[in-house]
Amino acid sequence: MNRTIVPDFIARQPWSMLIPLFGLVMLGGAVLYSAAGGSLHPYALSHVVRFGLFLVMAFVISRFSRNFFRLMAYPTYGATLLLLVLVELVGAVGVGVGSGSQRWLDLGFITLQPSELMKPAIVLVLARFYETLPAPMTRSWRGLVPASMLIGAPAMLVLIQPDLGTALAICFGGVVLMFLAGLPISWFVGASVPALAAIPAAYFFVLHDYQRKRILTLLDPEADPQGSGYHIIQSKIAIGSGGIFGKGFGNGSQSHLQYLPEAHTDFVFATMAEEWGMIGGYFVLLVFAIVLGWGMRVATKAPDRFSSLLAAGMTTTIFFYVAINLMMVMGLAPVVGIPLPFMSHGGTSMLTNMICIGMLLAVNRWNRRPASYK
Repeated sequence: MNRTIVPDFIARQPWSMLIPLFGLVMLGGAVLYSAAGGSLHPYALSHVVRFGLFLVMAFVISRFSRNFFRLMAYPTYGATLLLLVLVELVGAVGVGVGSGSQRWLDLGFITLQPSELMKPAIVLVLARFYETLPAPMTRSWRGLVPASMLIGAPAMLVLIQPDLGTALAICFGGVVLMFLAGLPISWFVGASVPALAAIPAAYFFVLHDYQRKRILTLLDPEADPQGSGYHIIQSKIAIGSGGIFGKGFGNGSQSHLQYLPEAHTDFVFATMAEEWGMIGGYFVLLVFAIVLGWGMRVATKAPDRFSSLLAAGMTTTIFFYVAINLMMVMGLAPVVGIPLPFMSHGGTSMLTNMICIGMLLAVNRWNRRPASYK
């Protein structure tokens, strides 16, 4: 862009990533408009407005210095952990896929799900932890035990809610940071053996009845087509019936006739695929590939260990959302109630993913002038 006309702040933004992201959000708004029967309320308008507000927040986050993020790492983690404790004390019980789970705090103006906020918080605190740990100690117990405790505390609180999907997401983000920080690969391989051996015991003694039913449903959804298998079956019908070009905007029978549950949240991709077809699905995948590829390039160009781990962790957090949701709606993973970033209706999910984008924008800014943003 011509910087004599365009302000420097605008010209320096990564528009090659932001413009496709805007297109994805607009497609999400169109899908939510259709899912509501051709109405901006209650989903589409709030979806676009939230994105606009949180985009401003992301730009504000991007202006902070590295030292600010370093300073706020542990307080942010501690505050989010406290919110998880409050969920256990005064939390609200959810509906839909999360029915019966105590996951939310009703703040009046917004219903907040603190477990979602822990996903970027765990990345931030571990990036700070490994930055302060001397490299030789990373490969010792000092690089493993404290980090495991930082991951384990929120994961256990989330499991109590119960919310297995989000607990796994927190653990996934934390383990990725541990791997990128330089912990020996042999440790991960060694840990995988007892972990695999513990799966049968976890299935029978740790998982709740509804969680065990979801796993059995994944293996054979047709065994209970009107019960536990209903979500996956209807989702696959919606995706398959869209064909190459889809049924057309506003013509999705699965969502409009209310065969598809949670058509505006967890199964929004199925709603989109029915109306926009394989072409729409490829567009969604392309945009996510652009966003995630940009995030990893930001991480590889980062000027220091903290920035690199922070960017890679935020990118991984978005990736987990995308991968699990798409696998879920296609019947490749159990239904765990994880929304699709930038398309599903939901305030906390949009907030979490835009926090990740804001931190990536911050690292991208540090990359341009690394000595100026301490």
